[in-house]
Amino acid sequence: MKWLLSILTVMLLITQYRLWVGDGSFAEVTRLERQLNDQQQKNAALERENRQLLREVRSLKHGTDGVEAKARYDLGLIKEGETLFIFLDPEEQNAREKE
Repeated sequence: MKWLLSILTVMLLITQYRLWVGDGSFAEVTRLERQLNDQQQKNAALERENRQLLREVRSLKHGTDGVEAKARYDLGLIKEGETLFIFLDPEEQNAREKE
């Protein structure tokens, strides 16, 4: 009878070890859930960025409004007859004067 109790005790200890420390343990499951959550957040951010880029590509492909807006924003281009006003921050202006 003692050997049966010993065998059951060893089996219980092995089971408990795997539950707390081994493969598929609570700690590993928690770590994997955290990792999954982080990856899902990264994926959501990349999906938003992809949607924004897709809208921009469609805008540039169809019509000149998208190209014009891009040129105005990136290159500072203006149409004929328009006047460009540039407002500088006082700190930025002081930095330019010191150079």
